Amino acid sequence: MKTRKKQLEMKSRLMDILKGKFLVSEDAVKNWRFILFVSALAVFMIASSHSVDRKVHEIARLNDEVKELQNEYVDTRSIMQRMKLESTILSRLENRGLKQSETAPRKIVVLEGR
Repeated sequence: MKTRKKQLEMKSRLMDILKGKFLVSEDAVKNWRFILFVSALAVFMIASSHSVDRKVHEIARLNDEVKELQNEYVDTRSIMQRMKLESTILSRLENRGLKQSETAPRKIVVLEGR
């Protein structure tokens, strides 16, 4: 008998919630304040998650850009090292008629005080 009464009471409460009676009852002001508070929290949470998503996408884009720039740096550095090789410089200067000297360079010493 008690369980049947409890079931009917729970059913009645559930129906009251579904019909929205808690919004128009005597203590509805308290309920409305809580609903507005929860709604404001939900809006804040959604805005925060969108902001975090934007930042995550920006970080991923910047990481890709960093990797691309690192690869470009390595490629440019290897090209520069090949260009600085003596053999490369000699082959490019042969077209202009310049050759490597057959004699070794001599050091010029300047004496101070003369």
